[in-house]
Amino acid sequence: MSFAGMMALAFLIDGLLGWPAWLFARIGHPVVWLGRLISALETRLNGGATPRRRALGALTVLIVLAAAVLPALALHLLLPDGWPGLLLGAVLAWPLIAVRSMHDHVAAVAKPLAAGDLAGARQAVSMIVGRDPQRLDTGGVARAALESLAENSSDGIVAPVFWGVLLGLPGIAAYKAINTMDSMIGHRNARYEDFGKAAARLDDLVNLIPARLTGLLFALASGRPRPALRVMARDARHHRSPNAGWPEAALAGALRVRLSGPRVYGDTIADEPWVNEPAPDAEAAALTRGLRLYRRTMALCAGLLLALALL
Repeated sequence: MSFAGMMALAFLIDGLLGWPAWLFARIGHPVVWLGRLISALETRLNGGATPRRRALGALTVLIVLAAAVLPALALHLLLPDGWPGLLLGAVLAWPLIAVRSMHDHVAAVAKPLAAGDLAGARQAVSMIVGRDPQRLDTGGVARAALESLAENSSDGIVAPVFWGVLLGLPGIAAYKAINTMDSMIGHRNARYEDFGKAAARLDDLVNLIPARLTGLLFALASGRPRPALRVMARDARHHRSPNAGWPEAALAGALRVRLSGPRVYGDTIADEPWVNEPAPDAEAAALTRGLRLYRRTMALCAGLLLALALL
């Protein structure tokens, strides 16, 4: 079976349908199922001295990976040959890609922001970022949405597709398990610093290539790859994340705006360096342009998948 063909079809299904609300109401979502398991394990195992917490955090990673990969491997081995197997595999991979939902979440910020409805834009952006939306002006909302668009294009689309192309259903299931663990327990704070260390390090590893690939796709789809690639090469390494800076810097260079910089989480101010300084701050128009670039990037990604499938 062509893994690239399976992922191309899953990509197209999600781009057209997303994950319908009626389906979510009936069966939930695989990431939600994983999240419940991670939360239950963390509640029971996260405690004690540092060495114990790190060991039990690593055990949590193994348990969650087994819970995701073993069923995926069994389903993969049971898939029939030919088009029936390709279609069934694509349907199983479909919920692990977020092409449509990523666009819809950011568009929900862009629409009120373009209309001058800052309160509505703040409410919408609070659904996709962790910073305090009430501290954000128009530029801050646009910047937060663009940063989420850049990072989640890698984490939610390019990375799962990359591992699906390489390893089929077990690959995409393993990636989503790792990424979900990182988002839940991979934080650098008193509760998760030790327990989530294994999850965070593993997430850094599996995103190493996809993050850089996402930046390259943004640059190519922009129609002006040189400035995007120049900003990515210069600023990505200064980002707080070893991977998120690559798509974020490429997007900033392509749109000719600055991203990242200081931000507020609750009562904490994170004094992060700017990406693409001294370009102007992002505004509503930049967010609209960012969505257009996202659509072109996803079209390019779909085209590359189809080309791989034909090969």
